[in-house]
Formats: sequence, structure tokens, C-alpha cells
Amino acid sequence: MFFFFNFEPYIAIIGDIRNSKELENRRDTQMKLNSVLNDINAKYKSLISAKFMITLGDEFQGLLCRGDGVLDIIEEIQRAMYPVEIRFGIGVGQITTEINAEMAIGADGPGYYKAREAIETIKDSEYRNKTQAANIRIEVENDENSVTIMLNTIFSLMAVIQNNWSKRQREIVWAYEQYGGSQLECAERLKISQSSVQRSLINSNYYAYKDAKETVDTVLKEIGDVRV
Repeated sequence: MFFFFNFEPYIAIIGDIRNSKELENRRDTQMKLNSVLNDINAKYKSLISAKFMITLGDEFQGLLCRGDGVLDIIEEIQRAMYPVEIRFGIGVGQITTEINAEMAIGADGPGYYKAREAIETIKDSEYRNKTQAANIRIEVENDENSVTIMLNTIFSLMAVIQNNWSKRQREIVWAYEQYGGSQLECAERLKISQSSVQRSLINSNYYAYKDAKETVDTVLKEIGDVRV
């Protein structure tokens, strides 16, 4: 087991749009984000304890009761909002107030504190290093650091791979994932050859990215299985 909790764990996700004040179409971006979050709430309702919603002009948050869909939710938001860049802070911990299932505001507790800590750590890393750090980070209440260190290292490596994708490689990778991992169907949808899809997946280091994601999924899935 990767985790042991002596409390009922929840997973808070806070999203923060990078450079939101510099967006030319900020209102359109917010409207699109609201639509995307509504789609997420409908698709993943069995995992969601409090629905995703925009909380500030450039932030949104939601609360999950299980960890098996965390990266799927994040990646779907990333794909839908691209090229807008978003930081994601994941906090695992208690929620000490009443939870309103219809909106992820008003509730409080270490789960949200840890998600906020993750976002601030990403921002601080960007400021200190003057480069784009990993866009996903996790913090866990009462964790002894070994698990979070592993996960955050994997998130950093995933970001390195993603940041090296060309526009075309990104399009092919996302289409490949969206259409169920079939090279042939992906090729037909994009009107290119299957060999072009295969070559792009290899050159983009997609399979290393996929292995990394599956490792994270395996660890996070455990959270839903260890509720007290």
C-alpha cells in the first residue's frame, strides 16, 4: 500500500490559469472553462463530492472522493482548454466542514490547504527558475514525503516530455488517447497514415509518458480503496 489514512481522505483539485491577465479574450476563456467544467461534472459525477466550478476569474476547484480519475480529469481539461496553460494543485486530506455537492466552495480542511500549497509551490518554482515548471503537483496530509516525492518527480518528467511535443505531435497524441488508443482509428480521424501516427508516438516519447501516467494512476487509485 502506498497510503495509510486514519481519516476519511478527499482529493481537492485547484486549477489556476497561467498568465490569465494577459489573455486577449479573457471573458471567452472563462466561458469556455465554465462549459468544460460542466462537462467534467457530468462525465465524472460518480467520483465528484463537490462539483468543479470557477471560484475566481482565473481559478477553479472541485472535490473528489476517489483518486482513480484524477489524471483523466486533468488531461481532459488541458485538452479542451489548449493552448491556455493551467496549473493543477492536488491536495489529499480531510475536509473538516460540511460539503455542498453542488459547488466546491464553502468547504474547508487540509485537503484544500494542501491543494493550495501545491499551486503556490508551482508558482514559486516558476518564479525562482524563470522557466515553466511541472504544471501538476500533489501534496498529502500527514505524508512522510516518500510517496509525494515520487509522484511529483513523475509529474516533472511528464511535463518535460509534454513541453517537447510539437504542435503536430500534441495533436496526434491527444487524438490517439481520445480515440481509445487505436492507431488506425486515430489515423483515419486525422486523415494521415497509420505509420505517421506510429512514428509520431515514438518520436514524442509518448510511451514513456503513458507508462508514467499509469504509475500515477495506480498510486492515486488506492485512495478510493482506503477510506475509513
